[in-house]
Amino acid sequence: MLSNLARTGPTKDIAIPGETMPEVFWNSVMARSSKVALRQKELGIWRAAKWSEFGAAAREIAMGLVAIGLQPGDVVSILANTRKEWLFADMGALCAGMVTSGIYPTDSAVQCEYLCSDSRTRVVFVEDDEQLDKILEIRGRLPDLLKIVILEMDGLARFSDPQALSLQALRKLGQEYDTAHPGQFDLRRSSRKASDLAILVYTSGTTGKPKGAMISHRNLVSQWPCISKAVPQGENDSRMAFLPLCHIVERQYGAYYAIFTGTVLNFVENPDTVPENVREIAPTILLAVPRIWEKFYSSVAIAVDEAVLPQRWLYSWAIAQGYSVVEHMLAGTPVPYSLKFRYGLARWCALDNLRKLIGIHRARILMTGSAPISPELIRWYLALGVPMIEGWGQTESAGMGTLNPPEAIRLGSIGKALENVELRVAESGELLLRGPCVFMGYLNLPEKTSETIDADGWLHTGDIGRIDADGYVKIMDRMKDIIITAGGKNITPSEIENELKFSPYITDAVLIGDRRPFVTALVMIDQENVEKFAQDNDVAFSDYASMTRAPEVLELIGREIVRVNGKFARVEQIKKFRLIETQLTSEDEELTPTMKLKRKFVSEKYAKLIESMYSGQSVS
Repeated sequence: MLSNLARTGPTKDIAIPGETMPEVFWNSVMARSSKVALRQKELGIWRAAKWSEFGAAAREIAMGLVAIGLQPGDVVSILANTRKEWLFADMGALCAGMVTSGIYPTDSAVQCEYLCSDSRTRVVFVEDDEQLDKILEIRGRLPDLLKIVILEMDGLARFSDPQALSLQALRKLGQEYDTAHPGQFDLRRSSRKASDLAILVYTSGTTGKPKGAMISHRNLVSQWPCISKAVPQGENDSRMAFLPLCHIVERQYGAYYAIFTGTVLNFVENPDTVPENVREIAPTILLAVPRIWEKFYSSVAIAVDEAVLPQRWLYSWAIAQGYSVVEHMLAGTPVPYSLKFRYGLARWCALDNLRKLIGIHRARILMTGSAPISPELIRWYLALGVPMIEGWGQTESAGMGTLNPPEAIRLGSIGKALENVELRVAESGELLLRGPCVFMGYLNLPEKTSETIDADGWLHTGDIGRIDADGYVKIMDRMKDIIITAGGKNITPSEIENELKFSPYITDAVLIGDRRPFVTALVMIDQENVEKFAQDNDVAFSDYASMTRAPEVLELIGREIVRVNGKFARVEQIKKFRLIETQLTSEDEELTPTMKLKRKFVSEKYAKLIESMYSGQSVS
């Protein structure tokens, strides 16, 4: 029973050698040729691709790019949702000695123009006709652009353009070139060194234009053995790919780490089907952002709230046994035999069914990152019987710098530094990081690079943190996000915001209060759960905006804020709040691609709404 809480290793640990991404990839293809590499759901059926198929696709794309004239170091951009073809194009370009750059499919044509221009992109892979239209609109202003490659030709049967070709046509061109030029693939694949640029990852650009973080092959490859020691995975494991591959987390610790370890990578249908796909796949390791974990928890919380009295009582008793076991586990003390028995019964009666309801019943490890998460949310997953570990890092550190050891989780901490990472706290309280994962700098921005990496190689992370005697790191908040009230009190908003997001009725929140007399909050409600609350309680509403104005909904959120306020000092408590009346999606500027509210952008866009809180009704 308790072994499920601490078990971390796959049946065998497999590491593939190589100093560059193409070397590791091709060694993986050679070592695992007949095994399943990827699965993708198409027309309702999960279809598998073996490593040999993955390798053939990448090789043909690589030689196709060489055939049309691309040289080592040229930039190839990919404008598509997370799908296997994204990875085919990525590996193909890297194996041809090129640099790859992802573009979010939600980016506008103007944003695409900036990214392609800044990176001097030579070829753009586009997913479909929608993404193609963006590039056709801007190509006249992209003198470096040579070709457009279309992944999906649905609706484009009659489309013809001398600058565009289908993925199938590129692969056919690559086959012909490979046959006519034996040895070229191996020559191109070995053309890059560990110190060479591998990928460009553009930051969100919330305080200006996006910055292209230059990440080398060494930055990528150096972290995998360290991760493998902390959270081993192998060919018997399965994972899901659903976060944007443009983002360093899914790219490095989803796709690339799966290539290194041989883990089967499952590509979901689309972001909306993630809950359904989790249940279908039942992954053994699941990496997600806090928004996903919060959504899973809230769905269970609402289901329990609607259950009949005996079922609610059973859940309350069962989860209480889980919490008791977790307390012993976190404290490092033996679990009494009587509690072991009760917990085994609790799992059999209720908790195992909840794990199946979410789709985590086969999971050995749950991983969370990319944004802060409530410690209470991690505690809940631990109580279900699955270790959830929090990691921390940045694009500039190739995605990760610390990780909580699964066998020694410390709540409220982001864990310990990876084996090859140095951490220290500057006099200002800023966390500094040094190691082979520190990026090369920002493309075309030497001054920004020198501000971020000092002369001694320390990466200035911008996070306020502290390191305890055991090496565990706690992030207080981003330096730029610290609130200093008019009374001079320093408040770290993320801790309070995380507590708010633990509510099933609140999706996100932004605290306001810098140079203000008191703290207020802008709140984004959980549309599905609040809508159900409204229906169950006969609350009249006609659309999303009217629902956010309903007195009963305002009272509901007010009660949640009062509950959270009870956990904090009076000066930190939220005195007033307003609900954002627009239902936001990843296509809205207020949200990052990983579904976090952009604090600065929100504060500026909703400035009038914020000002109204300093004259409106307070939360009672």
